[in-house]
Amino acid sequence: MIEELLPDSVVAVEAYGHDEPENATLYPEEAALVAAAVPKRRREFTAVRACARRAMEKLGVPPQPVLPGERGAPRWPAGLTGSMTHCDGYCAAALVRAADLASLGIDAEPHGPLPEGVLESVSLPGERVRLRELAGRYPAVHWDRLLFSAKESVYKAWFPLTGKWLDFTEADIEILVDPAQPSGGTLRAELLVPGPLVGGVRRGVLEGRWTVRGGLVATSVTVPHA
Repeated sequence: MIEELLPDSVVAVEAYGHDEPENATLYPEEAALVAAAVPKRRREFTAVRACARRAMEKLGVPPQPVLPGERGAPRWPAGLTGSMTHCDGYCAAALVRAADLASLGIDAEPHGPLPEGVLESVSLPGERVRLRELAGRYPAVHWDRLLFSAKESVYKAWFPLTGKWLDFTEADIEILVDPAQPSGGTLRAELLVPGPLVGGVRRGVLEGRWTVRGGLVATSVTVPHA
């Protein structure tokens, strides 16, 4: 599911279900981070890192620990950049050589409405207007959850390039539907703060893709070098 949202240069590995993938293990320094966590948290932590290590192998990089850095962002092996996501019953990791992409972000969420009051706290007035228009045309999609996922992917792509926090209301996201396949499309995020510098050029817009499938919403954002 995630792989179809990403360029061919990106390797994506995903896992479904509530059990840890076969032979999934943690390095000691990873295990220490979740030693006191509840079982569900430990399973998700382990499963998504198993996905990340399989992606490393596919790129010819020896598997190694994935430890959180600043603000919890994963620290990747030298020469790689990537993103991870997990929600109930699903996890995925996407990795790419840093020479091929400047940054990327992925996110998956259960395809259901956001809790009451959350949309107002994570969205802009103009975004809510557009969501109502989309809901009128395509009522089968929970557009509030899709917008939330898109904001998460934008942040995950933004942070490695800037090292700064990006508030939900500092990116204005437009969701575009593929008329031939209304369960998917593209997204465009206009940054309302100075964008990251990539190759000496400031990027004021980040772009990505989305899909709804199998009870999940998935989004991706990729930042090319040029």
